[in-house]
Amino acid sequence: MIKDIISTADEKMNKTIAVLKKELSSMKAGRANPTMLDRIEAEYYGTMTPLNQLANVSAPEPRVLMIQPYDKTSIKAIEKAIQMSDLGINPSNDGIAIRLIVPELTEETRRNLVKNVKKEGEEAKIAVRSIRRDCNDKIKNMKKEHELPEDEIKRAEEDIQKKTDAHIKEIDKIVEAKEKEVMSV
Repeated sequence: MIKDIISTADEKMNKTIAVLKKELSSMKAGRANPTMLDRIEAEYYGTMTPLNQLANVSAPEPRVLMIQPYDKTSIKAIEKAIQMSDLGINPSNDGIAIRLIVPELTEETRRNLVKNVKKEGEEAKIAVRSIRRDCNDKIKNMKKEHELPEDEIKRAEEDIQKKTDAHIKEIDKIVEAKEKEVMSV
């Protein structure tokens, strides 16, 4: 029973880290990365469809993204979706493909990006701590029900704390790596 609670908590913490990695990979860091477009959806035959399902996205050069639609009729919808997004990049459409030129980041933009990276990291830490709290609550409820001896409960709480510390350390490493990536010119 306790092992199930701890393994479920560990799974949830791992998912939190996966979400953090996905969020950080979609942040632009001065170089073109196809994952920057993962959150963008374009209207395709009346349905909002993720861009990566409508087109092949590649980075032929360090600061250029090339978007080649599978269906040429969707090029205008893709262009419109990019313009409406929070990317702040103006697409250039040649009728066959769309090019996005990722601008060099200014010092101020880099600092703002680092703030956002830290904010995402902090939100992930809060989520991990919340998972720990839920797990500890379940363990304490088992204690009240007299289902487990005191030493087993202590051991379980120590295990969940160790897992929490390890996940928070991993979040710090991920955030630190993204900060270095953003601040490198």
